[in-house]
Amino acid sequence: MSTTEGPAADLGGVDGVETLELRQPLPTPADVLLADGTIGRVRVATPDDTEALSALHAGMSPDNLRMRFFSPSRRAAEEYVQHLRRDNGPLALLVERQGRVVALATAEPIEPEVAEVAFVVDDTLHGVGLGSLLLEHLAAAGRALGMRRFVAEVLGENRAMIDVFLDAGFAVRRHAESGTVHVEMDTVASAEAVEAADERECRAETRSLQPLLYPRSVAVAGVRRDGSGVGAAVLRSIVAGGYRGELWAVHPQATEVDGVRATRHLADLPEPVDLVVVAVPARRVVATLRDAADAGVPAAVVISSGFEELGEEGARLQRTMVDLARSRSIRLVGPNCLGLMSNHPDISLDATFSGSVPPPGGLAVASQSGGVGIVLSDVARELGLGVGSFVSLGNKADVSSNDLLAAWRDDPRVTAAALYLESFGNAPKFARFARRFAERKPLLAVLGGRSGAGRRAGLSHTAAAVTPGVGVDALFAQAGVISCHGAEDLAETALLLEEQPLPAGPRLGVLSNAGGMGVLAADVADEHGLVVPELSDRMRARLSRHVLGTAGTGNPVDAGAGCEPRAMAAIADELLRSGEIDALVVVLVATGVSDSVASMRRIAKVRGAHPAIPVVLVPMGGLTPPTHGLAGITTMRSTDAAVRSLARAARYAAWQRLARQAPEPVDPARAERARTVADQLLTASVQAGSRGWLSVREVRELVADYDLAPVGELATDAVAAAGVATEIGYPVAVKAGARDVLHRTDRGLVRVGLGSPVEVAAAVREFEREVGRPHVPVLIQPVARGVEIALGVVRDPEFGPLVMVAAGGTATELWADRVFLLPPISRGDAARAVRSLRVWPLLDGFRGSPRADVASLEKLVVRLGRLAEDVPQIAELDLNPVLVGPRGAVLVDVKIRLTAGRPVDAGIPRQLRGR
Repeated sequence: MSTTEGPAADLGGVDGVETLELRQPLPTPADVLLADGTIGRVRVATPDDTEALSALHAGMSPDNLRMRFFSPSRRAAEEYVQHLRRDNGPLALLVERQGRVVALATAEPIEPEVAEVAFVVDDTLHGVGLGSLLLEHLAAAGRALGMRRFVAEVLGENRAMIDVFLDAGFAVRRHAESGTVHVEMDTVASAEAVEAADERECRAETRSLQPLLYPRSVAVAGVRRDGSGVGAAVLRSIVAGGYRGELWAVHPQATEVDGVRATRHLADLPEPVDLVVVAVPARRVVATLRDAADAGVPAAVVISSGFEELGEEGARLQRTMVDLARSRSIRLVGPNCLGLMSNHPDISLDATFSGSVPPPGGLAVASQSGGVGIVLSDVARELGLGVGSFVSLGNKADVSSNDLLAAWRDDPRVTAAALYLESFGNAPKFARFARRFAERKPLLAVLGGRSGAGRRAGLSHTAAAVTPGVGVDALFAQAGVISCHGAEDLAETALLLEEQPLPAGPRLGVLSNAGGMGVLAADVADEHGLVVPELSDRMRARLSRHVLGTAGTGNPVDAGAGCEPRAMAAIADELLRSGEIDALVVVLVATGVSDSVASMRRIAKVRGAHPAIPVVLVPMGGLTPPTHGLAGITTMRSTDAAVRSLARAARYAAWQRLARQAPEPVDPARAERARTVADQLLTASVQAGSRGWLSVREVRELVADYDLAPVGELATDAVAAAGVATEIGYPVAVKAGARDVLHRTDRGLVRVGLGSPVEVAAAVREFEREVGRPHVPVLIQPVARGVEIALGVVRDPEFGPLVMVAAGGTATELWADRVFLLPPISRGDAARAVRSLRVWPLLDGFRGSPRADVASLEKLVVRLGRLAEDVPQIAELDLNPVLVGPRGAVLVDVKIRLTAGRPVDAGIPRQLRGR
């Protein structure tokens, strides 16, 4: 749910901390979901809140006063409220709900980096998550202000408050003495803290969106009696779809519209409806929502256009609409959208004007584009793909794809989800929610607007490699999102995932009665990363009983145009029981010498004995599959669609099989040291006019705690360099190490294999002549050998730091063999990235060569991701080459460029920033 004015920023997190000023702790207000599904607003308390805070404390029962102040004294409560008004008072955050202050949290410094925290929650709202939400926000704001640790004194009997600390996921220590419990909590958001916050939000989203996704009663506002307009079209769709719940029209005069009961005001209904569909002109939307709020309606779909998409005036109107919805706890889809469907048989709601309804099923769909939604719905109907929910997001003023993923994740009616997006709004949060969804169910996505006019301008290899779609690809690959290209592709892949088991591996069997079609299917498989393995001699012998000659017993298997149905089924049975394939594609072409329809039915019977292996049938040449008798088999319209869908399913299955691994934990002290060093080095670099690039010495200083420094020793003149080289032992490599020297190889500022002091001294003097000044710093390194890999970091304005893993050396850009990762990076993420490179066989002992120490490379990737998150001043970083051999990984060259404009919330881990 949105907490900012832009589209697709989501409710539930600490987005307000993004604009926190370090010297003035005033986070912007953040709207949050409570456990009961209602909406509250977290903001900093001001002197104007004194009366409201007094009322909050005055409403506390004697027992709750005693829990908070260790005595039932109302005087103590009032004195504390007055204390909050002082200029040097504590950091105080409060929660407003429906215009009333219902909770307060304070953090009062008691010593450097330590603050004592306390909480007050309205007596009537215990148990709806207010304490947990305030603790999350207070920790984020406190961390940005230098508060590393919270302490609290809690009565031993106050188990609810103790559980708030323990369940938050932060590192907590406690000990009891004299009836009280002393609690200490680190403010750094660990992975456990982020996960705990996300889980709370998922539960709240599920409850909050229930009336929207499964409405028991619906009203449509904006229905004309003459049947024209969008409102009337939506009403007709609802009636035609056979909606099972209560249905009303909202009309200022009529008591009935097209046979549907009408009311002038929603508040006049005998009881609130779950959902109102708003199709009135934009200028009347706010009034309609106010009527809905007065009637207690919890959800709305605003189909009306004329908002943010039309400019500033529309954006202002949209903000007014959202403010009203938030203040009255209405969840809102749109505006400027197609509507929604709840297509389950016990609901049968089609509140859209698309005109196309797919069959019911387990797929949940959200689309940012109404047009794409119409196409997707139509394709699903043609394919027979079952859809249970469809939500047209429109401008995403409130409900976003993140909210829906949270609600759909544990919904037993949802077996998979499909998204069409044009923006993320909150990419880190999407990555987390998408990953947790994909761990349970398939998540497919199409992202529009990925093309760009050019490549990012940059000087490093890493920056030059970043194209507009790189961040999306990295996010999808790590989160397990199945990336598709267009509505038809998405629907076909979803159909396969709905009807077939996941492949156990990438091995594809191809069976056809037309040899050329089998060959083409094998070519497509190779393009999409599937393997079409040569069958064993034993298997070929078994197949030869059913195939004339031996030419057709390879893979693809050519059964021949005249193959009888019984023989075709027998071949399929042999392949499925062979243990040599993980999936089977059967391409049948209509011929005049065989009964292909009978072949399909017989193959379906055989398939029933092998339920763990996916089978896809492609009928061609005008062949029409029967409407019955093909249970267990998925029919596709082309070999491309069949093979492409299986390839995506195989990649998703491989992603799922990997055990979930947590990223390296945050070390706050190390991160703060590195940021301090980065600030100092950036100042020096700017003064020197080097545009933020660091010298080798400065690089070593910055990455000292991360074990990412280049190997070797520094020297500043020819004589010293020769002495260092002698100590290291020949042969050596020598390279220029000044901050203003980039692309050293192109300028001849690298020498490898030097075997004597004379050669080293001569090389250094040549460097000085090339650079144009004496005493050029040089790095002397032992000559190392191994597979050349390139690692790097560059920052994307939407996705933050991106870590590159690529084939290295001078041909990095030429080979374009690379993959990008989004920090935080786990060992599993690093392992997948390394093994996805085309250069992977060289690391894995290609043709008998020694296997490289890949584990050391994976550790480097993880550490690099940690550095990229900890130090936001790093704009570009190149480690190229990294030489990976049997004894480890050696860093040969490290380049770093720093930039100013460090985010003010840099001290807050990205996982908890902008949630």
